[in-house]
Amino acid sequence: MTRPNAPAFAIPTDSALLSVRDLTKTFPGRRRLGRPSAPVRAVDGVSLDLGAGETLGLVGESGCGKSTTGRMLVRLLEPTSGAIAFDGQDITHVPQRRLRPTRRHLQMIFQDPYSSLNPRQTVARIISEPLLVQGTSAQAARDKAAELLDLVGLSPEHLDRHPHQFSGGQAQRIGIARALATGPRLIVADEPVSALDVSVQAQIVNLLERLQHELGLALLFIAHDLSVVKRICDRVAVMYLGRIVEVGDKRDVYDTPAHPYTRALLSAVPLPDPVAERRRERIVLLGDPPSPAAPPSGCAFHPRCPKAQEICRTRRPALTAVGPASRQAACHFPENG
Repeated sequence: MTRPNAPAFAIPTDSALLSVRDLTKTFPGRRRLGRPSAPVRAVDGVSLDLGAGETLGLVGESGCGKSTTGRMLVRLLEPTSGAIAFDGQDITHVPQRRLRPTRRHLQMIFQDPYSSLNPRQTVARIISEPLLVQGTSAQAARDKAAELLDLVGLSPEHLDRHPHQFSGGQAQRIGIARALATGPRLIVADEPVSALDVSVQAQIVNLLERLQHELGLALLFIAHDLSVVKRICDRVAVMYLGRIVEVGDKRDVYDTPAHPYTRALLSAVPLPDPVAERRRERIVLLGDPPSPAAPPSGCAFHPRCPKAQEICRTRRPALTAVGPASRQAACHFPENG
C-alpha cells in the first residue's frame, strides 16, 4: 500500500536504470535526560539518475547522508518520502516479499567486509545464500559460488573456510562475489575500500572496474576519497548535509567545479606532482558541518562558504544547470555559470 506522503512518480523518459526523486530520510530523535531530541533529517530531497552500465560516484564528508541514501536505494532502509524507480518500476514502498524478483537485480557491497559476513558461515554458504533465497538448489548454488570465487580472484578451494581465515582484501572479494551471485544489474558499493590498506584498495578498485566492464553493471560508488572516485566513475554527485549540491560529468566536476564545497573538497586531494602540490591554492573550510538535527536556514553550506551573501542565508538554492548541460549545481553564485 502506498504511503500518503509518497508523491506520484513520473517514470523518466531517458530510460535510466535507476531514478530517484526528492528522496528523504528522517530519523526520530533520541531521549536525553528525559526529553526527546530533535529528529535528524539525514537525507533531504535527493534526486539522481543512473544509466545502465554507468558508474556514478557519490561523495561528501562523513555524516552527509551518503550511506543512508545507498541503503534506501536497495530498500534496506525505508524512505520517509520521495520515490525510487528501478528499470521503470516504482519500488519505493513495494512490500519486501513482492520485492524479491527485483532484489536479485539490485545488490550492495558494504564498507566493512568482516562485519558484513556471517562469521559462523562458510564462504560457500555466504555466497550461496542469495541464490538459495531465490530458489536455486543447494548444489547449483555451491557450483555458482565456486565460479564467483574464481571471478573475483580467489580459489574455489576456499569454499569451506570461514571469514576470519581471510585478509581484509580477500574478505571484501567474498562480499563482492556474494553481491554478484544473483546476476545484478545495479550494485551500490558503500565505501568498499575505505577499511582496507592503500595497496589493497587499488586491487579492489581494479577488480570493480573490470567487473563493471565485463558484466555491464551499473555502479553507485559511495566514497569520500575523490581520487578513487575520479579513477572509476563516469559521473560524480557531491553531497552536503543530506542534499546533492553538484552533479555532472567527471571531467566537468573535477576540472571546473561549480560549487564552493566541491572546490574545497578537490583542493584537499593530493597531487602527484610535488611542485604543483606546493603551488596550488588550498581552500580551508571554517568550522564543522552543521548538525542535520538543526540545519541552517537557506543554503546549508552558507556558514562555511567564503562566497556567502544575504540571499544564501535566507533562500535555499535549487539544483540547476551550470555550464555544460550534463552538470547541475545548487548555488546562488556558482563558478563557471
